[in-house]
Amino acid sequence: MAAQPERRFHIFRTPAFLRALRLYLRRHPAMGEQVAALVDQLGTDPFAPSLRLHRLHGRLEGECAVRVTHADRIILTLLLSDREIVLLDIGSHDELYRDL
Repeated sequence: MAAQPERRFHIFRTPAFLRALRLYLRRHPAMGEQVAALVDQLGTDPFAPSLRLHRLHGRLEGECAVRVTHADRIILTLLLSDREIVLLDIGSHDELYRDL
């Protein structure tokens, strides 16, 4: 059995993220394992190319996002100095970036 990679960042899930996640999984029940794997990968290496981490602009200035699917994103705050990631929201690109 292969050893689990060491987690380098601590992941925090806000209450708003947990509500959005429940709604997202209700709409996309098959995505549970993929979202869990993505969050694990974030904790290990948020800069992995497969995550497509990018900074946001406009009203979400200072936040980052990663790609769950072609159309869906997780918005997060990346605190490098504290090695923390705060998950803020999950949903479709159109839902999350509306009014930007």
